[in-house]
Amino acid sequence: MDRPHAPGGGRQRIVTAEPAKAAAPGGMSRRRRRQLSLGGQYGLVIVVVVLVIVLADWSTLQHNFANWDIAKGLFPEVITVGLRNTAVYTAVGFGLGLGGGLLIALMRLSSVPPYRAFATAYIEVFRGLPLLLIFIFVGVGVPLAFPGTNIPGGAVGQAGLSLGLAAAAYMAETIRAGIVAVPKGQMEAARSLGMSYPRAMWSIIIPQAFRIIIPPLTNQLVLLCKDSSLVLFLGITLEERELTKFGRDLAGQVGNTTPIIVAGICYLLITIPLSLLARRLEARQARGQR
Repeated sequence: MDRPHAPGGGRQRIVTAEPAKAAAPGGMSRRRRRQLSLGGQYGLVIVVVVLVIVLADWSTLQHNFANWDIAKGLFPEVITVGLRNTAVYTAVGFGLGLGGGLLIALMRLSSVPPYRAFATAYIEVFRGLPLLLIFIFVGVGVPLAFPGTNIPGGAVGQAGLSLGLAAAAYMAETIRAGIVAVPKGQMEAARSLGMSYPRAMWSIIIPQAFRIIIPPLTNQLVLLCKDSSLVLFLGITLEERELTKFGRDLAGQVGNTTPIIVAGICYLLITIPLSLLARRLEARQARGQR
């Protein structure tokens, strides 16, 4: 409203707050609506779980998916053969991928145009190809293209090379991002102390970059563990079987899916601790950046 007789001869405007409108009859607050929505979702989940429990044929499920007699017969071979080979294939692939990824990342950051072009082409090609095609290329294409050529290490060498070729493309971008994330002042300080560029890179920049990228590298290790299941397309022997091949063969022999369930549990024994480790490293890194 306007007050006509304000000091100085001007008009003074007084703003008054209008009373809040009363809630409409039967209206609910946002919090109440959210509580009802969550209650409905929880209720739906409970209904579905109860229906599954009531309608499922548990004796048939137990016989076909959790047969204890069949599961006992898988040990110790599922550990000494399947789990051990899976760990070996994963470790070799991760080592080759890490070394190749570091080299490709440095080439990607190089000031030499041919190096950058090669690194970019490698990353785009091997990130775009399905991993199964890489396995087939290494297992079938290399012997056909180069008769008499044997990849050292047999199945371990072939599996490690296949996993490493694919992993190097992903790790290269991860490592490059870690190197770029290191403050530029670190390199400038190292050069001011008389260090050459290569020595400063290996002694100062790369160690700091790896501390930054440890969590994503751990996640890459988890992915490689699961991707090692494609080794079965290399035509491996009984002693070279990894968990997926081991469970598949035994499931076909006994006509039961329990071996596949056991193989899946063995995978979880590897992947769950690695996933927890990656989350802890990410949390520690986030606390360190505060």
